[in-house]
Amino acid sequence: APGYAYANEKATIPLGWIPEAAHTYAYMDGDYGIMNEHGLMLGECTDASRLRNMPASEGSGLFYASELGRVALERCRTAREAVDLMGKLVDTYGLYGSGETLLVADRQEAYVFEFQPATGPVRGIWIAQRVPDGEFFAAANQFRIQDITEGRSDLILNPELPAQLKALGWAATDPDTGNLDWQRSVKGEESYHPYHDLRRVWRAMSLAAPSLQLPSRVEGPYTRAYPFAVKPDHPLTLEDLMKMHRDVYEGTEFDMTKTSNSGLFGSPYRYGDGHTQRPIASMITGYTWITQNNAALPSPIAWVSLASSRENPFVPLAVAPMPQGYEQVDRRHYDTSKPWWHSMQTSELLQGRDSVYRQETQAALQTVEKKSIQLVETSK
Repeated sequence: APGYAYANEKATIPLGWIPEAAHTYAYMDGDYGIMNEHGLMLGECTDASRLRNMPASEGSGLFYASELGRVALERCRTAREAVDLMGKLVDTYGLYGSGETLLVADRQEAYVFEFQPATGPVRGIWIAQRVPDGEFFAAANQFRIQDITEGRSDLILNPELPAQLKALGWAATDPDTGNLDWQRSVKGEESYHPYHDLRRVWRAMSLAAPSLQLPSRVEGPYTRAYPFAVKPDHPLTLEDLMKMHRDVYEGTEFDMTKTSNSGLFGSPYRYGDGHTQRPIASMITGYTWITQNNAALPSPIAWVSLASSRENPFVPLAVAPMPQGYEQVDRRHYDTSKPWWHSMQTSELLQGRDSVYRQETQAALQTVEKKSIQLVETSK
């Protein structure tokens, strides 16, 4: 698209090539692909695992997670098509980078697609699990798929995966069930257990289904205390998801605004020390997106919040020519024509004064987002 034609920027050097498709689809892109014109939607998190930050070099795989998702958005209409294509690309061309999770969804179904770079003849492995209809899934920088067992209709994988894990010397079983375990095999552990990753999974699932009373503390990174997915106590609304992305454990014993973890003026953010509890909302967030696709919408919509969504509104964007302010944002150079810089200024001003401005900030965000929701609903 024209938005990729940055002035005075050198073109990147290709790592390799795959056959071109006869036709590709339009899609919305950030650091990772977000959604295409047919409403195929992606989410992403980078995971701790055996091999981290494996460089792209001669002998490594061809694909990084971002490119894998972009090719799927270019060439696929449905989540199942995307999972099948990405699996074939991993098998054929391999991976570099780190372990990753891509959430892959369309209007009908959703999958969790997890993959890991490897070395030697096997240059990448992957597995996907379907999220049951009507249920809620959450991941936070840690793999979530566990058992690899035959005959499961909800699993998609290369039939050679068990043999690949054995050939790599990685194969590990769950000590209680004896099943081959994906998480243990790829060492999909906590970044800084138990505060950095799984606590966010606990919080998100608890907000969706508080009646389950899930435990906030678990025995280790491979716990079975949290199900793969949960059925929400009530259908989640767009506003519920926006609120979830702004959460810092308010009302719990881990409340980042009131405990020893909080900063001046009830700031929920921690500076400098990454080896600590991490809430869902974070000061280091570049942008947040919530994708939405259903029959009531005029088109699939990505709700995008720039910088930290705790201080900045979600704005509805369709897969269409982007407003100029949302294209070619260079974070190295200050530019008042780009909303990202205004969002960063807002976050910088408010993050250290949370208790002073929180009520006013929340009211302003709700007002703006309510107007946006009404605009979308009346734009059929």
